[in-house]
Amino acid sequence: MGGKMRTAALGAVLALVLVPLAGATWAFPASAAGRPSVTLSKSEAGAGGSVTVTGSGWRPGVLLMMLVCGQSVPSRGVIGGTNSCANADGRAVTTDAKGGFSKNLPVAEPPKPCPCVVHVAAVTGEKAEADAIFMVAGHSVEPLPKEEGGGRLSVLTDTRLDGSSGLLTWFGSPPSRTLVLTVGNVGTAPVKNPVFEVGTSHGVFAPQWEEQQWRGSVAPGRKALIRLPVELSAGAHGDYTVSLKYGGKVLAEQPWGVGRPWGVTVFWILLCVVVPAAVFRVGMAVVDRVRPRGPAGRTGRHRGLRLTELTLRLPRTGPTPRTPADASASPAPALPWFTPDNDPGTAVNGQLSAPQENGPTTQTRKGPT
Repeated sequence: MGGKMRTAALGAVLALVLVPLAGATWAFPASAAGRPSVTLSKSEAGAGGSVTVTGSGWRPGVLLMMLVCGQSVPSRGVIGGTNSCANADGRAVTTDAKGGFSKNLPVAEPPKPCPCVVHVAAVTGEKAEADAIFMVAGHSVEPLPKEEGGGRLSVLTDTRLDGSSGLLTWFGSPPSRTLVLTVGNVGTAPVKNPVFEVGTSHGVFAPQWEEQQWRGSVAPGRKALIRLPVELSAGAHGDYTVSLKYGGKVLAEQPWGVGRPWGVTVFWILLCVVVPAAVFRVGMAVVDRVRPRGPAGRTGRHRGLRLTELTLRLPRTGPTPRTPADASASPAPALPWFTPDNDPGTAVNGQLSAPQENGPTTQTRKGPT
């Protein structure tokens, strides 16, 4: 009996000790896995001053952007997106190996009136952001716009771009993808046929927004898979960013690297080679057609020597035959150095001509011994 009482007492003691430990054990992961947060060295400063922003709970090695934004509170985020922030005076910072950072941020007046916040958002990797209340001294203060009741959509998963480039895109056809994301209704009323704004930006240029309506309904507390087509202009290439906006707030951003349409370059290279060659061939054909032709039907360029011309050009070794026309004509005076060779013993102007060296062999006239 005494043993049972001791066992019961020991169990009660263990229960009293383990229950607080169990509560502490459940609370510890929640605090360690807390969401990203930021703190400020001071809650108010005037334009031209600076404030030190310290963050913790971020992913290691993530690039962050710090901005002073107006018309915003931490509970509702940045109303109107980055259009409410002093973008020109923002600062970038990279988290350390423990997911923390500390950097000075210059204070500038945002384009919207206060209440203001220091907004910190991840530029690379998964979407993450945090806000801290901040007052810009001397800046106007106006009440926030009334929050509309009903359904509100929030992105639950990372966005992605589905699709690939085809052969036509390689030749300059407009690149196209499908923006896929999962949204949830965190409001109290269903959202029917929501109208999203899809924007594409290149480099430092502002996004070009286009409204797209998604057909369907999202009940409160439910989620839905959204697919929206995205298309760029013909011949687009380089680094682009696809943004999704709903209710005046940017819900997601997705980078998109578009390859250069090398098929267009190859086409122009071939065109610069083929067209001059074709023009040259056409020009040569025209020149060959309009060039005057010889009596044999060939042009002077390709005309060969005829047999009669070859005969006339050969050296003569005998007397030139005389024709009746030559007999009637008066004899032309003969020049000694142009006189044609004659046979040995033939008299020319009353004198005997010397025999040719390459002519027929003749016997030398012997004189009296």
